[in-house]
Amino acid sequence: MPLMGLSTIVHFTPMHHTLRLSLFSHCSAFSNSNTSLLSSSTHPTSGITLKSAPFSSSLPFMATHFQVSEGAPIEEFGPSPPLPIREHDLLIVGPGILGRLVAHKWREEYPGCQVFGQTVTTNHHEELVKIGINPSLKWTKGTLKFPNVIFCAPPSQSSDYLGDLRLAASCWNGEGSFLFTSSSAPYDCNDNGLCDEDSPVVPIGRSPRTDVLLKAEKVVLEFGGSVLRLSGLYKVDKGAHVYWLEKGIVESRPDHILNLIHYEDAASLSVAILNKQFRGRIFLGCDNHPLSRQEVMDLVNKSGKFSKKFEKFTGTDDPLGKRLNNSRTRQEVGWEPKYSSFAHFLETI
Repeated sequence: MPLMGLSTIVHFTPMHHTLRLSLFSHCSAFSNSNTSLLSSSTHPTSGITLKSAPFSSSLPFMATHFQVSEGAPIEEFGPSPPLPIREHDLLIVGPGILGRLVAHKWREEYPGCQVFGQTVTTNHHEELVKIGINPSLKWTKGTLKFPNVIFCAPPSQSSDYLGDLRLAASCWNGEGSFLFTSSSAPYDCNDNGLCDEDSPVVPIGRSPRTDVLLKAEKVVLEFGGSVLRLSGLYKVDKGAHVYWLEKGIVESRPDHILNLIHYEDAASLSVAILNKQFRGRIFLGCDNHPLSRQEVMDLVNKSGKFSKKFEKFTGTDDPLGKRLNNSRTRQEVGWEPKYSSFAHFLETI
């Protein structure tokens, strides 16, 4: 999955991209495809099709002054910006699905700003240039300082995740915002209980997956940056519902509670936090409508929007989940999601 940036983040989630049975993790957040869905189009990896006019996941990205000369190595375009770094310029470490949406929303708010993207490979650099992101493998390894930095990359893409975060932090000039998109996985709850921004987290040493996230968050907070813990990311062709539809029968318990947030809402929340220029804060991203696995797939089946039907969950003894509430984040940031719930999203397809 990822092609995201220098490192990555998010558990599952994060990390957030191979879907696992505890899905709807941040992992899906770090995929790099931003494919428009055409009517009755088939997801490239699933064979699941939409039966009616599809939800459009494409964005009206506009090309900018970054142009790729035919035959020229993409890496020529970095790390040397076309213009001096300005007040509203943004560096995105890990410009995958989430990072690209952040770039689009940021440019809507600050027309004319420069958006830079740091990646692990040059595989998607031409795509990034076409949507107005100036890509490089080296932005955080140079001498440039950026006023706004968001780190959306997952740990799976890095051999030194904490080191990559420190590099990203070191190229933030401290004037705007530095934000790390983490995961809600570290909250220490597996009995379908309630959790909010201030709930306890898993102790270091219990789980390698949560250890890397918590240590990464600590690095960011020490630099004065802020953390956004995202719940399960999804869109029409990404997320647990797609994985389960493809499987048909899943060996997981049906009553496990999931917490979801659409990619577009995760991006708008990220931009809202960046704009507020918080320092050393932890926020939570979710739609405040937790659902059991069974409820998610019942909604999918009843929607009539997909060509396949989910059959059943067969698990009985795997862990339960948690019920997240981010009312404090919404109040402090001044944000509300476009999709108030997964059911609301399905109605828009």
